[in-house]
Amino acid sequence: MRVALIAHDKKKPEIIDLAKKYKDVLSKHTLYATGTTGTLIMGETGLVINRMKSGPMGGDQQIGSMVADNQLDLVIFLRDPLTAQPHEPDVSALLRLCDVFAIPLATNKTSAEIMLKALDSNQIQNKYQTSR
Repeated sequence: MRVALIAHDKKKPEIIDLAKKYKDVLSKHTLYATGTTGTLIMGETGLVINRMKSGPMGGDQQIGSMVADNQLDLVIFLRDPLTAQPHEPDVSALLRLCDVFAIPLATNKTSAEIMLKALDSNQIQNKYQTSR
């Protein structure tokens, strides 16, 4: 499956921890990430990640374009709801696109863990791929 990994600055330690914990699961899939998040995860885990631009420089929009073009199957976006983001319209657009195109979206660590555990199950992957 094709998985996008994104995290606001204050959530980057969480997404790195998540990637470390689920490295074996993530390594079986094609990974995409916004620039800084991808660089940090690759450095800590050795996972191969296709990096976009950083979020504020258009990376969220690039990921949104992939969603609209049916090029992603899952988005993990650990958001910081307590800090204003200068690119909030891009973030909102990405979340809306995930809803429009029925792409599973995790916006916090707990929902991300549930999705990664499901991703580890061949049964969920087969069911999801046959329904698309």
